[in-house]
Amino acid sequence: MKASKTERDIAFAVYDGVAAAEAIILLTEAIHGANTEMIVRSLNSEAATLYEYGRDRGSNVHLIALIILQRKLLDAASSDDERGTAQDHLGSALSTLGERESGTARLEEAVAAYHDALKERTRERVPLQWAKTQNNLGSALQTLGERESGTARLEEAVAAHRDALKEYTRERVPLQWARSFGNEGVALMLLAERGNAGMAETALSQINVALETMRDGGDAPNAAFYEQQLPRARAIVARLRGQ
Repeated sequence: MKASKTERDIAFAVYDGVAAAEAIILLTEAIHGANTEMIVRSLNSEAATLYEYGRDRGSNVHLIALIILQRKLLDAASSDDERGTAQDHLGSALSTLGERESGTARLEEAVAAYHDALKERTRERVPLQWAKTQNNLGSALQTLGERESGTARLEEAVAAHRDALKEYTRERVPLQWARSFGNEGVALMLLAERGNAGMAETALSQINVALETMRDGGDAPNAAFYEQQLPRARAIVARLRGQ
């Protein structure tokens, strides 16, 4: 069975991400035949486009299609690097979609994907990729923790971001450092909201530093994110101080 770009586009138009992904895969295989290397390269290119639409344009149907493509790429992976990358990208698609849904199933799947990615992306072999996945894991755990009444997930989020900072140092990669440092601050803020004034002040300080570093580094989107966190962090500090 062959598929065309028209079938893919129709599937997206009717919000059928599964059919769109199947059309992309069938078309890619029809074009490249048994050339696995070219199929993987083409699907990776398609996946990058789907993620852009899904993340930046808010299209959930593109994220659903992306999840299927990433699982296909995971099945086709032939090395530790390919498996680790596919798992990390799968986690990002699941996490982005999970942040927009009211349940936690996608986020749980994202956490599992990141843990699997870390089996391949070890600190010893690829330290910066390991740190990237730790940061991604921390963000997914943070979103989960915010939706749960307990503190275990938020504590795991803090630990993941702190692990990322072992390789994401300020001197080596200042913007990546700021992202993990700020993300740890946000996770600490959420924990502090449940009654720890000292932790709240640490969180506020880290978010401020992350904001300033992002501004200085010209990373406007992340600077805007941390700026949005400041009012909540300040309010928590004020409340816990009794002001």
